[in-house]
Amino acid sequence: MADVGSFVTAPINDNSGVPPVVKSARRIVVKVGSSLVTNEGRGLDEAAIGHWSQQLAALVQSGRELIMVSSGAVAEGMKRLGWTSRPKEINELQAAAAVGQMGLVQMYETKLRECGVGSAQVLLTHADLADRERYLNARSTLLTLLQLGVVPVINENDTVVNDEIKFGDNDTLGALVANLVEADVLVILTDQKGLYTADPRRDPSATFVHVARAGDPQLEAMAGGAGSGIGKGGMITKILAAKRAAGSGASTVIAWGREPRVLQRLCEGEAIGTCLVAQTAKQQARKQWMADHLQMRGSVVVDSGAVEKIVGEGKSLLPIGMTGVEGDFSRGDVIAVRGPDGAEIARGLSNYASPEARLLCRRSSADFERLLGYAAEPEMIHRDNLVLTRS
Repeated sequence: MADVGSFVTAPINDNSGVPPVVKSARRIVVKVGSSLVTNEGRGLDEAAIGHWSQQLAALVQSGRELIMVSSGAVAEGMKRLGWTSRPKEINELQAAAAVGQMGLVQMYETKLRECGVGSAQVLLTHADLADRERYLNARSTLLTLLQLGVVPVINENDTVVNDEIKFGDNDTLGALVANLVEADVLVILTDQKGLYTADPRRDPSATFVHVARAGDPQLEAMAGGAGSGIGKGGMITKILAAKRAAGSGASTVIAWGREPRVLQRLCEGEAIGTCLVAQTAKQQARKQWMADHLQMRGSVVVDSGAVEKIVGEGKSLLPIGMTGVEGDFSRGDVIAVRGPDGAEIARGLSNYASPEARLLCRRSSADFERLLGYAAEPEMIHRDNLVLTRS
């Protein structure tokens, strides 16, 4: 693998040293910008959306999981409303988004259905990801859709938010979705080939960056810095999105969206665009985050059989193995798992709040619906959300 502690730069046709991070990826978030979706703002580009849909469908049918984060609702709404200039009033922008979202989702649904793959619309706000319960509900919905082989098409819910609670741009939204579903890689499709060491339109000595470390401060300086005033959706937002995605172990590829078969070629291992490599593996990043929790809201006590299943066999924690619940915690909190002697053996993300957990102690999953009034996860803590603290 290339040394990603420093930039790998070369002429744009030299792809040596670029790690094929997409080839091994199973779960991929793709973000596509407004200029590509709307043919530089002139309404939805049916041919382009059709090409991306063909690629998404082929990858889903090959066993991968794909999420599309798509811009374009406001531009399509402006076209449908007959507006020639972007409105400045928030209520008019929200109206344009509401009108345009109908066409945007209809286009993806039609094109994906023609390729034999289902689609779903998911509109998110910052509040959805800031609130624990809504965050977990959004995550559960998206993971279920992926298990069903459906492609979620995500956009910010522009019709109900104002500037104070907006994500700010869909690059940021793409990174947050990558964190939400623990994607392996984020692919940002844009109207540029990737990242250069300087603006090639102004500096003839600028070289193309094939690979770098996500979060490297030099990248932000090259793109103008966070306070540079670069327009919404500029290269700086992509670099910052890659930094955010790397927090959960996802690498990012920035590539030209009109490159033929760009998604499929990336998945075949071809080096296209700029690769910003996460320095921590996905599972390692998640488990390190759980292991580093210094203060936990509570814990569950388990019997010796459950200890053997968790420590000896790497299994999930089932409520039937729980003998007690301590503390006051909510669904999604990191809690400790303690053995019969009270010593911590593991910690992880709880699928249930403490009042529910107390009801489920020593109970089989067949009893959950009767006890809780609804059917829910069979595990108290799934093994993917569990890190051992004692071997």
